[in-house]
Amino acid sequence: MIILDYRDKRPIYEQVVDKLERLIVGGALEADTKMPSVRSLAVELSVNPNTIQRAYVMLEQMGYLYTISGRGNFVAPESEWRGSKVQEMLKECHEMLLRAKEAGVTKEQLLVQLSKVYEEAEHD
Repeated sequence: MIILDYRDKRPIYEQVVDKLERLIVGGALEADTKMPSVRSLAVELSVNPNTIQRAYVMLEQMGYLYTISGRGNFVAPESEWRGSKVQEMLKECHEMLLRAKEAGVTKEQLLVQLSKVYEEAEHD
């Protein structure tokens, strides 16, 4: 589910947030899916439970999770997501595409470049 990179300069909780956000946005974790308990995920990843708790709190603040007292954490529906990285990136892409169109770049040129970038990203 989640693989941490201990050579990554980011704190572990940020890596957990990033990995879970990708799983949620990518559809691997569907709305209303119960998340692993803080303790069980901490054991699975060999990290302190406070690290997982911090990640869950951040994901809840971003709108990706919701908590039911005594029952645990659950994946929120897409309509609840706020300020996700994906939404920010899509907005940036939209703005760049509009600027490219205004500069005279053709649809075909954009598609060729997007295909190249996508293929390169698949190999990373």
